[in-house]
Amino acid sequence: MDWVRGREIGHGGFATVHLAAPAKTCSSDHPPLMAVKSCDSALSSSLRHERQVLRELGECPGIVRCFGDSLTAERGGEELYNVLLEYAAGGTLADSMKSRGKPLLEPEIRRHTRSILEGLDFVHSKGFVHCDVKLQNILVFPCGGGDEVKIADFGLAKRAGEQSAKGGKQGGFELRGTPMYMAPESVNDNEYEPPSDVWALGCAVVEMATGRPAWGSRPNAYALMIRIGAGDEIPEIPEGLSEQGKDFLMKCFAKNPKMRWTARMLLEHPFLALDCVQDNEVVRNCRDEFADPSPRCHFDFQDSVSTQCSRTTWESGSLSPSSEMDSDPSFATEHAALEISPDSSSVTDRIRELASQERPNWEHSEGWVTVR
Repeated sequence: MDWVRGREIGHGGFATVHLAAPAKTCSSDHPPLMAVKSCDSALSSSLRHERQVLRELGECPGIVRCFGDSLTAERGGEELYNVLLEYAAGGTLADSMKSRGKPLLEPEIRRHTRSILEGLDFVHSKGFVHCDVKLQNILVFPCGGGDEVKIADFGLAKRAGEQSAKGGKQGGFELRGTPMYMAPESVNDNEYEPPSDVWALGCAVVEMATGRPAWGSRPNAYALMIRIGAGDEIPEIPEGLSEQGKDFLMKCFAKNPKMRWTARMLLEHPFLALDCVQDNEVVRNCRDEFADPSPRCHFDFQDSVSTQCSRTTWESGSLSPSSEMDSDPSFATEHAALEISPDSSSVTDRIRELASQERPNWEHSEGWVTVR
């Protein structure tokens, strides 16, 4: 597809994000505005990986659409690799909450959580793990009936069951994703499988409900890893949530990944059964009637079937700038990989070597700058 590069709406250490529009010669099948993520062709391994993952996943209403990739020769002879993505006029969910300056209402949390879970269920059913679920990677698409959200940024995604070259008990420790959203098994055993996405989703729900990260705004890096990996503690459950919401989070925060509910099971949880509540009165149930009752224990695993999400149309909305860039309170960059000696026998030893002694920069990640 021929396209025209517009103004820059974000940049980072290895990539830039611009607005893009199809050339006049293109068919009307493409949206009038897109986002193009670009980087030097010689440094494009991560971006090419993201494109390949999106190609293998195919289209789903719960994940950002990809319209293709291309190589372009820029001024000065520089060759850029570009990935054309769906443009989110509302920016990221983290940006949206920051501009509001307050937590989301529970009906909004339920609606967004359902959309994210439908996307995760699709990703997991295709044999992939996202590995970096967080509000900064959830894009907001304004529409008439309320904002819709989709999962974006698949640069760290992996095949389920696929062992990292640097991971495993014999090869050291790989830090994949954002530490404040990491699951206990990721800290302890280098395990990045579908249950770790569910744990991260729980952290995202807490952040939607409180307006702050699940583990607090500025936790000590080493202490946080101990809390996540070695202790029995889980993120604090927001008191303002309904009992169903609290129970939903407990299913996300099961320390044992084998006991944690799957995305498909969580789609049938009563917390997501109600679309909106006004003045403590149930307005309506926007989901189809459940074919089976909500699972109450893990023996119900095989009987839990999610409701298929319906396709939504692309809404261009207003042309306010947005991007898929990162700006999160993490103490390590997403793509950092730290090696730990293979003979480290205890969880505490691994965490001690993983955690940095330097004071983290909680304002930016990977140098991304939000452009308003």
